[in-house]
Amino acid sequence: MDMLPAPVIAFLRELAIYFAAFAVLALVMKRQKIVASVMACRREAGTNLGLAAVNSLIIGPLFAVPTLALATFLDGSGYLGGFWDSVPELLTLLVGILLIDLVAYWRHRLEHTRELWRYHATHHADTAIHWLSVQRKHPVAKVISALFDTSLVVALGLPAWAILGAILIRSWWGHFIHADVPWTLGAFGEVLMSPAAHRLHHIRDEELMGTNYGNTVTLWDKLFGTWCNPKPYLNCETGIEEGTRGIWGELMRPWEARYREAAREPGSTAELT
Repeated sequence: MDMLPAPVIAFLRELAIYFAAFAVLALVMKRQKIVASVMACRREAGTNLGLAAVNSLIIGPLFAVPTLALATFLDGSGYLGGFWDSVPELLTLLVGILLIDLVAYWRHRLEHTRELWRYHATHHADTAIHWLSVQRKHPVAKVISALFDTSLVVALGLPAWAILGAILIRSWWGHFIHADVPWTLGAFGEVLMSPAAHRLHHIRDEELMGTNYGNTVTLWDKLFGTWCNPKPYLNCETGIEEGTRGIWGELMRPWEARYREAAREPGSTAELT
């Protein structure tokens, strides 16, 4: 393993940590059905792993260094100056999570418009949703999120540690809400996005797909009118009509004729399926 490039080792280590955590969750929840569950998602999981490798090893490094450098440069000297020095660290971290979620919420909604759906469709293509589904992102969609999601917190001069901490928490929560568990989180699910609520966003229904855009909190969905209670839709069918693809098919998906032609016409994503 020492012969592998450092970025590859870092990617494999991060993946191993996620795998260990969600393998335990799967064993606890699936029990005797674990083999059937693994077999149901094995092909899509392979595609998701491939896309994760492309995005982490090729797309990620293009933004990691300049983003961190910019955040460090603005640390304490951004639009709010030294304001964050007087704010409790836990509150600063919470603000970071909420603001990144706010920008990501609107970025996500825009990805459901006709112009950007062809890049976002890849993320909705899993028919057997599981924790690796969060990694099912087209490289163009990955670039869009990298460009915009942290833009507000960087512009407001949040400390680099708070930005990185918020990203880490949102990453773990993003994997969790894609896990194949019918959890609404009870009262906590009114504040935090639950696996059941996010599965509803992946439902194979164009109207209901336009709900629950948030990653970590339900605040922005409730504030902007896109929240939907997931309780009536537990274990709903997921995917899109044009179906799932292998890794090469997903990379080429945005340039299929149906997407190219649809992008020229006004309308909703419903007309694409």
